[in-house]
Amino acid sequence: MKKQMKKIQKGEEQIVNAEGKTLGRLASEIATFLAGKSRVSYQRHIYSGSDVKVVNVSKIKITTKKLEEIHHTKYSGHRGGLRVWQGIETFEKKGLKELVRLAVYHMLPGNKLRREMMKNLKIEN
Repeated sequence: MKKQMKKIQKGEEQIVNAEGKTLGRLASEIATFLAGKSRVSYQRHIYSGSDVKVVNVSKIKITTKKLEEIHHTKYSGHRGGLRVWQGIETFEKKGLKELVRLAVYHMLPGNKLRREMMKNLKIEN
């Protein structure tokens, strides 16, 4: 059986301005473009999204209270291997780019197409 992967046509790129937007609303907008739901030819089992370029990430609206509420987990598979990071730690170590990337990652469907979608996300300050 052949894989049904639709290639993206060159020249199709969505530019999203993050200035003044909140993290969740920005992430859901980006996830919609990456999944291809803004297109007429959307099919959930075939990747038909477009490249997304996010600009002005450093001007995003986020409060310190929200950074304290956010947490990210990673599990190694071994006993006691669960690591939990707060949003403040992620912001200090990796910056707002990583927070936006993780928010978009968790808003995409958790299937085999998620990696393919994330490859088409470019984030700039």
